[in-house]
Amino acid sequence: MVLSRNAVTSAMGMILTLVGVAADFFLLDAYFLGVLQVLVYAGAVMVLFLFIIMLLSDSGESSTAYPWKQATLGLAIFFFLAAGVFWLFLWSGALPHTAAGATPPELSANPGEFTTSAKSFGRLLYTKYLLPLQISGFLLLVALVGVVSLSKEPKNEVP
Repeated sequence: MVLSRNAVTSAMGMILTLVGVAADFFLLDAYFLGVLQVLVYAGAVMVLFLFIIMLLSDSGESSTAYPWKQATLGLAIFFFLAAGVFWLFLWSGALPHTAAGATPPELSANPGEFTTSAKSFGRLLYTKYLLPLQISGFLLLVALVGVVSLSKEPKNEVP
């Protein structure tokens, strides 16, 4: 999807990636973050991106003469990355050696530090992580202004 010349296809691939990240959050028992990931990123932001892409696109057709080259390159990159992840988890010692239900020792020392409730997440977000939250909000605002400025047609005034 990254190598696609069609912007709509690439955006749909990014939506699938964001839904996969939300699935990772669900697997980590962070249900609130998973729902936020789906609603905010895969929902609102990507719908905005798709709207602007469809508004600005001229034809929507792919100009690739040899689509099998892209598929071959995509498969090669996939297998290379999959082999890297396989090596990372199996031969580097990155796999945890605890039982599935065991509590890690760093969490057993201070059990109040790690919770999955939305209230504690919000309190922590607006106290300790207020500056990164504001910076990320500002970056989203800059991206929105950039998309709006790109979507406007230039005025061709003849004096």
